[in-house]
Amino acid sequence: MSTHAEREIASQPEVWAQTADFFPSVAHLLPKKGERVAAVGCGSSWFMSQAYAGWRESHGHGETDFYTAREFAYNRKYDRIVTITRSGTTTEIIQMLEKVKAPSVVITAVAGSPVTERATKSIIMDFADEESVLQTRWATAALGLLRMSTGFDLKSIIKDAEIACASDISPLLDVEQISFIGNGWTIGLAQEAALKTREAAQFWSEAYPSFDYRHGPMSIAQKGRATWAFGKIDPKLADDIRATGALFESSELDPMAHLIRAQRVAIGIGLKRGLNPDEPRGLARSVILK
Repeated sequence: MSTHAEREIASQPEVWAQTADFFPSVAHLLPKKGERVAAVGCGSSWFMSQAYAGWRESHGHGETDFYTAREFAYNRKYDRIVTITRSGTTTEIIQMLEKVKAPSVVITAVAGSPVTERATKSIIMDFADEESVLQTRWATAALGLLRMSTGFDLKSIIKDAEIACASDISPLLDVEQISFIGNGWTIGLAQEAALKTREAAQFWSEAYPSFDYRHGPMSIAQKGRATWAFGKIDPKLADDIRATGALFESSELDPMAHLIRAQRVAIGIGLKRGLNPDEPRGLARSVILK
């Protein structure tokens, strides 16, 4: 493994175990069942916020909205705001935390970063930080921590993560396009997978709710392209996708573990194109606006 991104993707089973062991020390800082919550992030952290919001609501823990920081609805009332930011320096996140009135908890990898000075409470997950610009293990560790706040046993899917890390991805490295689809909380994972292929490989990828995929986007499915499903989808839709000749990717693994496989595909396509996934074009570790 020659890149930081490859090593960080492969480290996820270990990092998830660390996250599970870390959780009891910060559980009291995370939303309680019944609270009205806003989840906020930018880029990959936004998609993890989307996944968390869908997961939390679907497991009966309370109304949960998700936002990019710039689009936060200040006129709505929340019991708690959960913010995900790896670097702790993203300008929009800082500005949002300065304006909100509700109690806030920030999940970040860097102690003493600007967001920790503005949030009500901070959770520092420095063990999940990354050297690569790309977010991989940070994103899944943050989501894993939030899933645990609803009673989920993160250690129960570490074996799935190991399987995803060792699985054969070679058939997916030669496709010319991938459409990622999901349902409920896995829509956020589909969005994140599509983002990874664009960031790491400058590759044509799209993401949709699985039922909305029928309403037009499926017209691009054909031989030589792929449709990738996170979680269970309607069997008839799967049959319709296969009928187009497109490669259909699905898995019985936990969808968050299935995301590891998508991360590996993104890096693999990028390397095949002669790109350095640790230095994606036009991107930096944090977006700091002047």
